[in-house]
Amino acid sequence: MRTPHALLATTVSAAALAAAVAAPAPVLAADAVPPPGTYYVQSATTGLNAADRSGAVEQHRPRGDEDRQQWNLRADGTLENTDSPGTCLGRTGDRARTVPCASPEARWEVAPAGADRFTLTVPGTAHRLTVAPKPSGANHPAPLAVGAGTGDLADWYLTPADPVTRPAPPRERRTLDQVTFLTAHNAYANGVDGGFAPPFVDLFPNQNRGIERQLADGVRGFMLDIHQTPDGAILCHNSCALVRRPVALWVDLQRMVDFLRARPDQFVTVFLEDYVDPGVLRAELARVQGLSEVLYRPDRTGVRENGWPTLGELAAAGQRLLIFTDHSRAADRAAGLTRDTFGVMYQREWTVENHWSMGPGVGTSDWSCHSRWYDAGTNIPLTRTEPGFRPLFVMNHFRDAAVASTAVTDNAKLADRARRFCQPAARKKPTYLAVDRYDLGGPASAVAALDAYVYP
Repeated sequence: MRTPHALLATTVSAAALAAAVAAPAPVLAADAVPPPGTYYVQSATTGLNAADRSGAVEQHRPRGDEDRQQWNLRADGTLENTDSPGTCLGRTGDRARTVPCASPEARWEVAPAGADRFTLTVPGTAHRLTVAPKPSGANHPAPLAVGAGTGDLADWYLTPADPVTRPAPPRERRTLDQVTFLTAHNAYANGVDGGFAPPFVDLFPNQNRGIERQLADGVRGFMLDIHQTPDGAILCHNSCALVRRPVALWVDLQRMVDFLRARPDQFVTVFLEDYVDPGVLRAELARVQGLSEVLYRPDRTGVRENGWPTLGELAAAGQRLLIFTDHSRAADRAAGLTRDTFGVMYQREWTVENHWSMGPGVGTSDWSCHSRWYDAGTNIPLTRTEPGFRPLFVMNHFRDAAVASTAVTDNAKLADRARRFCQPAARKKPTYLAVDRYDLGGPASAVAALDAYVYP
């Protein structure tokens, strides 16, 4: 799943990203099609983009302005590839192909399909551009088809390559999905608070500062791995065997609760990579003094029906700590105790998240931005939305291994990747920017720039 490629982009400064904020985009009528401009043709089923591959049109992982994925929608209904002037998205028989823009096979009837989706239909027919059905036990095929597609398989987002944004409202009036938080990947693996891995592995910490310092520095999202031992839920990488002085989950959660008590205007999110039984986790949380006073329960406050609350509303209610687990609800049901009964939310129900790695610790990186949860058995595209509800977007921006020199380079490019690759891939602004070594490369400036505007 890691395809290194040459990084063609130059770094975009946080100031340049903030300067991109513009006036609100005009609201399209329900029966309107987008105006001429540059778009990604993005599957509503997979979230992947139509790309020109030597004449074949396939769905590929979103890669911004690389990989021949941008198309100029013209007034006559043709979609010209920005990398090949005069060549348009078209068809040959039942296959999507690039063809000369003057060819009749390049014409499409672009029509609204509801929920900001569109269909691309061959004029005078019922044939549409479509994703091929998914074979059992496999992903959807890459080649795109032209046929009698219906439903989501024939629905497409036309996502602007350069969307018009608007300035963010005052912080207390921003809804949770309008805010961007600096997030520490493997926040516990810092070599300051205690041991986190067996010898030699712990020579490469993901962070260089303890949890209390991370909080003081503005980190507001914490990714923690928990493993089950006779002592409860313990913070370790891969395994707790041979780890010297490991830290218990409740200890770090207590640090966060104490911080929130002292800072009633702040909001913190915890992401658990979760390898413990639900009963063990419940007992661990019960050890945290004051947790119930600050725990935020979106499942009990109508978020799915009405959208996310504002930071001001959360502060007024005192609900300022959100905990997610990557564990399976189905597995917990089989065990007889679901984690949301004691306030831990199932992350796949409330967020979308891109693939967790950009590649090895050194060398070229893969900047494509595709769902962590799209494979043969799961299909949660980054573009997922529901009526009245938009999932929070967790943007991972780190490698397989934390190497300080690589983190400096990667973190300096965070704003660029967020703006050009991940934001259009998800059709939403990242809520959480997760990095290794947040103290290197200035990722906080990228967070500040993203936090200054609201995505349409």
